[in-house]
Amino acid sequence: MANQPTSDAAEPARFDDILARLRALVERLESGNLPLEEGLRYFEEGMELCRQGAAVLDKAEKRVEVLLSTAGGATTTEPLDGNAEEEDGA
Repeated sequence: MANQPTSDAAEPARFDDILARLRALVERLESGNLPLEEGLRYFEEGMELCRQGAAVLDKAEKRVEVLLSTAGGATTTEPLDGNAEEEDGA
């Protein structure tokens, strides 16, 4: 049973850990040398890791918004890709 994903690997707390585990799962899935059931388990774990990673990124985005407060104390939000000027001019 050494090929089964471990429960602690399925729930890493850090984004870097999530990303590393996802990369390992993709590598295993792309190898094509997995029985169907094992491949499905890896796929399910990968989908859960994607949800966890999205939650971590959402939390980080909210922290950035808090840090972008104005001198008057109001919080402003700015797009992370810097396209705010393009949106206003469109």
